[in-house]
Amino acid sequence: MEDTLFNRAFRDSEGNIVLAQMPNLPILVWLAATLLNFIPTTSNIHTGLDALAFGSLFTWAWLELFQGVNYFRRALGFIVLLGALASRLPWS
Repeated sequence: MEDTLFNRAFRDSEGNIVLAQMPNLPILVWLAATLLNFIPTTSNIHTGLDALAFGSLFTWAWLELFQGVNYFRRALGFIVLLGALASRLPWS
């Protein structure tokens, strides 16, 4: 296979075009914690679920950034990592 920018950006090591993959554990934990946060609970449970959701999303983004199968997935990890960190900044 030819080593072009398109191939490096969107193909994995086997030559398949990869834009989306089956969800892995960190993204499933993030989804579950985020959905559970919509249920009215005490502030301690809400804080715990929020921390769990942030930690799992951060982990997923970090893994994609450094172990993504192609440049697109690594860029996606970088963008999500920046977004997760920016969501924690105090915007006034």
